[in-house]
Amino acid sequence: MTASPPQDFLPFVRPQIDADTIAEVGKVLASGWITSGPRVQAFEAELSALFGGRPVRTFSNGSATMEIALRIADIGPGDEVITSSITWVATANVVLTVGARPVFVDIDPVTRNLDLDAVEAAITPRTRAIMPVYLSGLPVDMDRLYDIARRHDLRVIEDAAQAIDSRWQGRRIGAFGDLVSFSFQANKNITTIEGGCLVMNTPGEATRAERLRLQGVVRTGFDGMDVEEPGGKFNLTDVNAAIGLAQLGQLDAVTARRAELARAYFDSAARTGLAGLGIELPLPLDPAHATTNWHMFQVVLPTERLQGGPAQARALVMEALRAHGIGAGVHYPPIHLFSYFRSLGWREGMLPHAERIGRGILTLPLFPAMRDADVERVCATLSETCKRLSL
Repeated sequence: MTASPPQDFLPFVRPQIDADTIAEVGKVLASGWITSGPRVQAFEAELSALFGGRPVRTFSNGSATMEIALRIADIGPGDEVITSSITWVATANVVLTVGARPVFVDIDPVTRNLDLDAVEAAITPRTRAIMPVYLSGLPVDMDRLYDIARRHDLRVIEDAAQAIDSRWQGRRIGAFGDLVSFSFQANKNITTIEGGCLVMNTPGEATRAERLRLQGVVRTGFDGMDVEEPGGKFNLTDVNAAIGLAQLGQLDAVTARRAELARAYFDSAARTGLAGLGIELPLPLDPAHATTNWHMFQVVLPTERLQGGPAQARALVMEALRAHGIGAGVHYPPIHLFSYFRSLGWREGMLPHAERIGRGILTLPLFPAMRDADVERVCATLSETCKRLSL
């Protein structure tokens, strides 16, 4: 039986819902219109403004946004979509849902995002799209990504679930590009509890997205109804949208505070000697190129140098951190080694960088309400733990 965490437990993430937001939810509940309605429309309008006026539609979750993006791109049976194995499994599942095949390529061991050389090498006559994943909010090289897509006539469906307010060369992710999917799940930088949005290119794509998110239904007049293609049940509610509107107003402050905490992590990591223990830190801030929103602060443990080895070392570290009142997460194990994907032909050794990083990656606490002293505590405890577990 797992012991309960101490009262001063520091989780790796903690959503912030203030009293004003709770009051807005109360207003929606009292209004009698609690499913998709005026708050959803207002939220979509503000998101569109955030992304430079591009069409935006909201959905009940960030997996639906990617599925709808694939359908808008007319991707289906016989098609291939190139993507990363270091991601939440939804990225691959939505490709399977539309009948296509996910093609995993290895990652860059420094950025932990898609290796674009590997992407280009994996393109076949069946490739229809590239689905990059912006791990921890860090974009790939967007110029090169879209150059590859243009030269090979491919759609780009950006899994930007973690990348709200991240930027490439000063431009906000979502304000340019092809189809861009964001998540507003509870652990994201801004949340609607569950939800997401899809940024599109044309009003026609947005109209189709509206149909697909609500069973494919098209209404005309007072009583006209038709279905031209099947859809799903993916609409966001006004209750969720009210939370999203309040959260969106805090986005600048959230991004700024996360950047401050990331700087504190780098400073504390230097003081506590994490790099000297073989612990790999994420890329530092780089405003001239890819600027992350610091959705997560992730390190990679030297599992081969710790007790338990690659199979058990991370669990031992997480157990020790928890005993000191510190939560940690795993984002993500390499999904190509999950049983189902092995049944599709994927094997250990095919993506060596993804497999090594997937064995050792560890998400440390980072959320705006944290104090700088919390960061120091995390780094000091991690340093002491890895010293104790070193072989």
